[in-house]
Amino acid sequence: MQNDRRRFVLGTVAGLSALALARPALSAEPAATTLKISHQFPGGTIDQGDFRDRLVRKFADEVGKRTKGTLKFDIYPNSSLVKVNSQFSALRRGALDLSLVPLSYAGGEVAETNIGLLPALVPSYEVGSRWKNAEVGKFLAQVLAEKGIVIVSWIWQAGGVASRAKALVSPDDAKGMKVRGGSREMDMMFKDAGASVLSLPSNEIYAAMQTGAMDGALTSSTSLISFRLEEVSKFLTSGRGKSYWFMFEPLMMSKEIFDKLPGAQRDAIMAVGAELEKFAVDSAKADDIAVADIYAKKGAKVLDLDDATLKKWQALARPVWKDFADHNENCAKLLALAQKLL
Repeated sequence: MQNDRRRFVLGTVAGLSALALARPALSAEPAATTLKISHQFPGGTIDQGDFRDRLVRKFADEVGKRTKGTLKFDIYPNSSLVKVNSQFSALRRGALDLSLVPLSYAGGEVAETNIGLLPALVPSYEVGSRWKNAEVGKFLAQVLAEKGIVIVSWIWQAGGVASRAKALVSPDDAKGMKVRGGSREMDMMFKDAGASVLSLPSNEIYAAMQTGAMDGALTSSTSLISFRLEEVSKFLTSGRGKSYWFMFEPLMMSKEIFDKLPGAQRDAIMAVGAELEKFAVDSAKADDIAVADIYAKKGAKVLDLDDATLKKWQALARPVWKDFADHNENCAKLLALAQKLL
């Protein structure tokens, strides 16, 4: 009897030991996942430099903390990982994890994305900030999700015009100038004003201005600073008061990659992305003011739009809005929903 009991106890202990060895330790930390973030802007630090690069670094740092290091990020500024015009497509395919890029750069691939830079459709930060939770924002998020994209941070930026030989303030000034508008629709408006247009990303403006291939360029205030266009410009029409140029430049993520992450990690990404939107608006507004000072100190003549001039641009923009709406049903719906906020 004692031998039988001894064999039973030893067998039980051995079985429990084998079971313990077969199961992973409950205290083991899950393996970290490293995601890649690409953008076209100059690199800096979390505290210094282009605010879009800083936003990405703040995002990476905070998401890392909230996920206890299970999500990590490698950041690639200056188009060092993916070329500018390939970022949106790479996100859709799951070949790139995240990118902060002007949405309208994808206009040739997905017509609906041109809503991100329709002239005069977003006239202020206040209107832009309302998009996310309004019908237009919800529908845009739905359209992009169907294309394989998740919007993480909603970022709008005002812009201005840097020019070489003469100021570009009113539509009459554009006649005969070689101009970069920044989107298909913006370029259409300038063609209607009598300008020749060039299509190129903002990180290529400096070289085109320097060589004389381009007379004037519209881009965000932040890019007017970061790409040092004051070195090749004699005039600036700022966006610090009024602007017909507002660009949607979100932090976006591949839906394919996003959907593979655990729920807690997805929640952290979206929460931090939303929290950083105030930082983006505050920084963009600060750059609208700073750019005027930077150009003035460099000797450029700084001008601003008045109400009468802005109305001229708005009148010129309306046929362009119709052209956008005529692309497909989604475009028509997006335009109609956006106009509800005006």
